[in-house]
Amino acid sequence: MRVLLIGANGYLGRFVADRLLADPAVQLTALGRGDDADVRFDLASGSPGALTRFLDAVHPQVVVNCAGTTRGGARELTRHNTVAVATVCEALRRSGCGARLVQIGCGAEYGPSQPGSSTAEDAVPRPGGPYGVSKLAATELVLGSGLDAVVLRVFSPAGPGTPAGSPLGRLAEAMRRAMQSGDGELKLGGLGVQRDFIDVRDVARAVHAASLSAAQGVINIGSGRAVRLRDAAAVLARVAGYGGALHELDGPPGGHLRSAIGHPRLEPDHAGPVAYPYPDGCGSWQQADVRTARDRLGWRPRINLEESLADIWMEAACRI
Repeated sequence: MRVLLIGANGYLGRFVADRLLADPAVQLTALGRGDDADVRFDLASGSPGALTRFLDAVHPQVVVNCAGTTRGGARELTRHNTVAVATVCEALRRSGCGARLVQIGCGAEYGPSQPGSSTAEDAVPRPGGPYGVSKLAATELVLGSGLDAVVLRVFSPAGPGTPAGSPLGRLAEAMRRAMQSGDGELKLGGLGVQRDFIDVRDVARAVHAASLSAAQGVINIGSGRAVRLRDAAAVLARVAGYGGALHELDGPPGGHLRSAIGHPRLEPDHAGPVAYPYPDGCGSWQQADVRTARDRLGWRPRINLEESLADIWMEAACRI
């Protein structure tokens, strides 16, 4: 199976590349902006005609698009997340390769949801920020393209390679600094949100499964379980061996979270606020309904959050 992977050098793309290369039946070509891509091409500025000529030359059977950005203003997000996907769709329509498209979407396309609920693919998307808007626009382009295509809506990816600017990455970096400096307490805010964390290696398995399947439309990729960020912080402290106090500044009034043992408890404190916002525009709760992935891709998550956090910490600890 000839696969063209776009965005192979990104956070998700690196693990997707590893997964695809592990399949002896896959012949992989990587396209991207970096020097280590097989072919250099910038989707945000390149023309559909140039990409079409490349597709006709390589003749892939599957195109996987992991390219995009989570940073920047609305203009930058639109250019890299929406215009780039329009280029891919137009090139595939013009090309004679007939390739299947696997597009990486995100849970932020749905926006906030009701606490306690699981979001299924038929939920009406109401993104709460420009990132979710740009990704939803890309999904709509794919679904309206007439191509053989599937969009994997990935919820909150975690695990090795987690960007330092992400909420879990910031937690690990803050804990690393506290341990390095010998601080016995760590002040953290924004811990009340609950997210569906899914290991990046499980995401890669889902992409591989989607490449081999005939499934179309939108498919959620998540763990199916929302986890409070303060609970993730307590697990991270345990795997890191951090015995200090985690001051939870958005929890019950006058409380802090002590994590010296595996089961956190609240104790009085009067710490001032420190902001660690969760920037995806999804409010206080997100949890994926992942039954479609199970039924149509034969996919289930395998890696639990503790293992993901341990791998995040191993990378952070290397900087101590």
